Amino acid sequence: QVQLVESGGGLVQPGGSLRLSCTASGSIISINDMGWYRQAPGKQRELVARITSGGSPNYTDSVKGRFTISRDNGKNTMYLQMNSLKPEDTAVYYCNADVRTLSRFGPYWGQGTQVTVSS
Repeated sequence: QVQLVESGGGLVQPGGSLRLSCTASGSIISINDMGWYRQAPGKQRELVARITSGGSPNYTDSVKGRFTISRDNGKNTMYLQMNSLKPEDTAVYYCNADVRTLSRFGPYWGQGTQVTVSS
């Protein structure tokens, strides 16, 4: 069993900052790529940022220069520092990780954390 737990969401004013965390736990042998996705009401889930096990990031264009993805492999934890937040960043943010266990290798998802950007 593998669990991904996100934290750090909340309500913030436009221009503000939030830091999301995602911690993986369970029968983990290794974690490859990890990523953050988001889903706004009435829209499809979209990629925000991904990071390789070696720490190489990539971002969707709309968050470049504002968001920073990072990870601590020793803690099986990934972060998303979000600065200069805009109302259009409002969404449920989901953590994703490609995890290897004894029985399988595949993607796992967290339960999501709400981010609301509003004055």
